[in-house]
Amino acid sequence: MEPITRRELAKRLGIATLAAPAAALGASAPLRGRVALAPLPDRTGGRLDPATARRALERALQASTGAASAPAALAALFRADDVVGIKLNCLSRASLSPRVELVEALAALLREAGLAAERIIVFERSSRELQQAGFTIRRSGGPYHCFGIDGDWDATPSTSGQIGSCFARLVSTTCTALVSFGVVKDHDLAGVSAGAKNWYGVIHNPNKYHDHNCDPYVADVLRHPFLAARIRLTLLDGGTAQCHGGPGYRPDATFPLGLLAASTDPVACDAWAWRAIDGERQRRGMPTLAAASRTPRFLATAQSYGLGIGTPAQITEVSA
Repeated sequence: MEPITRRELAKRLGIATLAAPAAALGASAPLRGRVALAPLPDRTGGRLDPATARRALERALQASTGAASAPAALAALFRADDVVGIKLNCLSRASLSPRVELVEALAALLREAGLAAERIIVFERSSRELQQAGFTIRRSGGPYHCFGIDGDWDATPSTSGQIGSCFARLVSTTCTALVSFGVVKDHDLAGVSAGAKNWYGVIHNPNKYHDHNCDPYVADVLRHPFLAARIRLTLLDGGTAQCHGGPGYRPDATFPLGLLAASTDPVACDAWAWRAIDGERQRRGMPTLAAASRTPRFLATAQSYGLGIGTPAQITEVSA
């Protein structure tokens, strides 16, 4: 595929000018259901080489958008005056969380795209979870800020569909654009925990929303205006994935998937992860998620809301 310019990418995304926000990104027909996949080493070798991490991220960003370079892709997705929040999934600590080297590469590329370091915030539910995953807590200075929500919720709840929750002030007030940076693993109730369910971490009461395979609750969180209007990018560290026993870490259920996934569709990465998890389960002689009564039904609901493509058969994989 021929690379496209930043201006052409902005045009495809429906951005009126290059300085305008990439709102309603999922509605852009050329990018719906598109998941870019770049080769990425699994975790058996220990620390990820920073140059390898950056190369995988650059390739995934270019392939997911068609931009001429990774900074050009990010410059079309984020404004220089945005405050970009990067939500990680660090439940499994360093064993199965987005690797530090990938997150640092993303922050570096965002700076090259025109964002100041203080406008890049890497976050999780708690600072403790970030530290356990290998991140350094930093509320000022450095190449990016990194800290937990740490109980800083809105004073009053807001509703979306069937959820009523206090959101983290980081997403309701501070950040103007958001990235979900998750991993590829199954979930004992939702079926899949990847990019979409990662956003359960920004509401104060996720424990209330796990019935019926977390449907429609994950989709209802996603379509809340704090998220739907701000999510620009989803990334998954799929170097190593987990096909059973999630959302906690279960080493005997991990496998070397060897891929970094990227999409501007906030639903598509989860549909792709579902397909990858089912593929490994079948290779092991295990029932599919559907056969195990863990269909990720929230994905079909999210698709019915117009948030993105949640049907695995409709996902377009693009090799980076």
